[in-house]
Amino acid sequence: MSGSRRGLILGGLALAGGYAALGYGVPALRSRWTDMEFSALDRPAGFRRIAGGETSAGAFDPFVGLDDGSNEAPEALPVVDVEANLCVALFSGWSEQADVVPIASFSDYNCAICRITTRRLAGLREIAEGTAQVTWHELPILGETSLLAARAALAADRQGAYAAFHDRLLRSPFQPTPEYLHAVAADLGLDRDLLLADMSGDAVSERIARGLALRDVFGFPGTPAIVVGRTVIEGDVDERTLARLIEAEREAGPPPGCQSA
Repeated sequence: MSGSRRGLILGGLALAGGYAALGYGVPALRSRWTDMEFSALDRPAGFRRIAGGETSAGAFDPFVGLDDGSNEAPEALPVVDVEANLCVALFSGWSEQADVVPIASFSDYNCAICRITTRRLAGLREIAEGTAQVTWHELPILGETSLLAARAALAADRQGAYAAFHDRLLRSPFQPTPEYLHAVAADLGLDRDLLLADMSGDAVSERIARGLALRDVFGFPGTPAIVVGRTVIEGDVDERTLARLIEAEREAGPPPGCQSA
């Protein structure tokens, strides 16, 4: 073997070794998730973004004509109040457990893509198995009917039926009246009077105000938006990507603000 050829081979091996050392020396590079393109967010600190798919401002309008006085828009909570305890605001009811990945979903009933995303999230194997947990946020930014639908969905969520209520509204035509909501509540085994009362209650208004404040914190341009642990996705996302993100976040540990002191 000539000296020049030997030199080229040795140089190539040294270069390869240098790249390998770099990969093993930097955690982000040696991660098995390096094919997922994350970009760090300036705000909130410690969070990152991965590209999502399509967003929507569709014209789905199931509650047109329903006006029972419950549709007064709450003001967003002060951003500083939400940022002070971001984990609790994002992932209500979540407690730090190594095997449970928190997810926050932001949707609008006038957003056609959100219907698909909500069903996809609710049907995840990880949710059914209890290794991931979803907090449902309504982000009614597409008009008065979005707000009224948000109130109804969050009132159903107080009885543990957010996804079922959402799915029922999308599967069947109905008359947008309190009587119809009573019928849907009865079909789902909910307390009908409580559903209507909660729609205009302080708890539901506070949740909407919190969602609007979180929109301001993260700068969501529209819906759907999903936060899986520390990873933000704006737009539609497929089941495979969601499953991979859940696993990546499980390995990474609790997101910023969710660690024990």
